[in-house]
Amino acid sequence: MTATALQGQDTGAARELYMAMELSDKKWLLVLSDGQRAPSRHAVAAGDTAGVLGAIAKAKVRCGLAGAVRVHSCYEAGRDGFWLHRWLVEQGIDNVVVDAASIEVNRRARRAKTDRIDGVKLQTMLLRYHGGESRVWAVARVPTAEQEDARRPLREAERLQREATAHRNRIGSLLVLHGLRGPGAGSRRWAPWWEQHAARLLPGVRAEIAREVERLAGVKAQLKTLEDAQRQALTATPEAGVTAAHAVARQLWALGGIGPSSAWLLDKEWLGWRRFNNRRQVAASVGLAGSPYSSGDSEVEQGIAKGGNKRVRWLLVELAWCWLRYQPDSALTHWFNARFAGGGKRMRRIGIVALARRLAIALWRYVDQGVVPSGARLKVAAPMA
Repeated sequence: MTATALQGQDTGAARELYMAMELSDKKWLLVLSDGQRAPSRHAVAAGDTAGVLGAIAKAKVRCGLAGAVRVHSCYEAGRDGFWLHRWLVEQGIDNVVVDAASIEVNRRARRAKTDRIDGVKLQTMLLRYHGGESRVWAVARVPTAEQEDARRPLREAERLQREATAHRNRIGSLLVLHGLRGPGAGSRRWAPWWEQHAARLLPGVRAEIAREVERLAGVKAQLKTLEDAQRQALTATPEAGVTAAHAVARQLWALGGIGPSSAWLLDKEWLGWRRFNNRRQVAASVGLAGSPYSSGDSEVEQGIAKGGNKRVRWLLVELAWCWLRYQPDSALTHWFNARFAGGGKRMRRIGIVALARRLAIALWRYVDQGVVPSGARLKVAAPMA
């Protein structure tokens, strides 16, 4: 193994420190080594950055590292997000955030798993990674604090949508429980219908439904506030000084079949900050790459990988259906109609995922290289960056 090879090297002139961080809610386990000695373990309270620096100082003394020593670190992407990565980089520490699903594990039916075992395993893989095995795991792309903050309205709106659906479903269930079926709560027909039928319910359930309706109204008001702010940012004039931050969203909005909310999501979650070298990276980033399984005589196509950003993947599938409707003369639509339109429902569902992958690549080229998808129609009135 690379770790064993590193332990046998004479690196006295350029020895470095390797630190793996196993993060949990209450404590962090730090595993540190210079690649020659057995790793030492230090437990600090979760979020105790001073404790992290103290553990690094102790490890340097233990390993006999003096002067300017380069420190490499890693931790699995999780609840703590990326603030810790940014802090480590500010301290001059070379850190990587690792996709937990990419870490190799023992395939025995019953394998031992503890924070101590996981920490040592992570530190060993860190040695292998810096020893030249760049594909030993998948490293997460870390956005800037501003790019990450730009996602917050999108994800808040997503949670509010789920909350609104839960309130509507609860109101509908309470009505059905008492033999009533009315229009959807919050719709235009709800108020007159409720005024007419509320008296048929007992006071307890009537009061509960009224409170649910009040909560639903509050959620809808917050959603409208977010949507208005989003539209205002997209339609702002250059004199407002805010259009540069949303240039990608404005560019995507100019394409027929892509609305303001979809353009905003594609910008803030994907194309606005990610950079790709080829179309394979584009497809893999949203889980639209294939996942074949071939071993000996067994060959199975498992479908798309479903890795990467699930929000973007779901949106691209929806946009693929919209693309067929609003871009009937495009090359992508002609390709889909020739391959899948004549088949049954199952064939069209398979084809729409293939179209979503091609659409993802086309949108990347449109944003990155300015190449408008072949035959696509641009909105005449849409604001451009």
